Amino acid sequence: MEIRNLGASGLKISAISYGNWLTHGSQVEEDAALACVRRALDEGITTFDTADVYANTAAETVLGKALAGERREGLEIFTKVYFPIGPGAHNDHGLSRKHIMESIDASLTRLGTDHVDLYQAHRYDHETPLEETMEAFADVVHAGKALYIGVSEWRAEELRAAHALARELRIPLVSNQPQYSMLWRVIEAEVVPTSEELGIGQVVWSPIAQGVLTGKYKPGEQAPAGSRATDAKGGSDMISRWMRDDVLEPVQRLQPIADEAGLTMAQLAVAWVLQNPNVSSAIIGASRPEQVSDNVKAAGVTLEASALSAIDEVLGDVVTRDPAETRSPSRREF
Repeated sequence: MEIRNLGASGLKISAISYGNWLTHGSQVEEDAALACVRRALDEGITTFDTADVYANTAAETVLGKALAGERREGLEIFTKVYFPIGPGAHNDHGLSRKHIMESIDASLTRLGTDHVDLYQAHRYDHETPLEETMEAFADVVHAGKALYIGVSEWRAEELRAAHALARELRIPLVSNQPQYSMLWRVIEAEVVPTSEELGIGQVVWSPIAQGVLTGKYKPGEQAPAGSRATDAKGGSDMISRWMRDDVLEPVQRLQPIADEAGLTMAQLAVAWVLQNPNVSSAIIGASRPEQVSDNVKAAGVTLEASALSAIDEVLGDVVTRDPAETRSPSRREF
């Protein structure tokens, strides 16, 4: 397993992270989830990402069980706060001091640990002063409940403002967790250059575009039974933007590029995001242990310039690049 620094910090993490967003406590039974985590550990993954909102807290609980008994110093455990949990009352979401301070303690209990390595603001909160949010994060760090602070899906100007406050408060804001793949490149124009300047690394999610970049979804055909596109618990909603023939057809033409590189389509997709020097880690999810073993083979792969050019040529205009696509939902939508 390739090991990288998280941004400009001294924290080292595995280039492939294991995440349990749409799996643990939701799509996958607990025994299968535990088997996937065990396989991740066996494959050298040390970095595990979750959030309190995943399966309405169940994902954190399952991950805590899966990692119980492992040497804590050999793991990097990440979680997040922002989205509604519990009954969804007015203080059950957002980045207010109240919600952050209550949420970190609940997350630590579910995860079975006294600290997380990275505590992340899951989205930007337009209804809470940024100063209040960052001061609460500072107290979490100073209490030893989190070692580093990160964010997820923040815009360049939001990163810059938060980083300035973090410097004043003497806490390490080291990461951003955006969606990033061959098909979704909205961070490249603004977020990545700003992050490089500030020493912030990307821990990217959905590197295989919800499974579309595996090539298993064929243009003009029904989605395979049991796939993400047929999942009624949330998976089908997320993948729907890609389930068009004008996207699926060029994706099929990536197969010869993967073959030439000696990779599966999934490995090609994960390796592609890892070519970006601002990407510290790519998060993979899995419903079966063999998917973990397949994806980790992308770590340490260097794609030839000719392969990168061929990918750009094949995908052409189906790639989404608009920086405005990075946005945080209003709390009033909950």
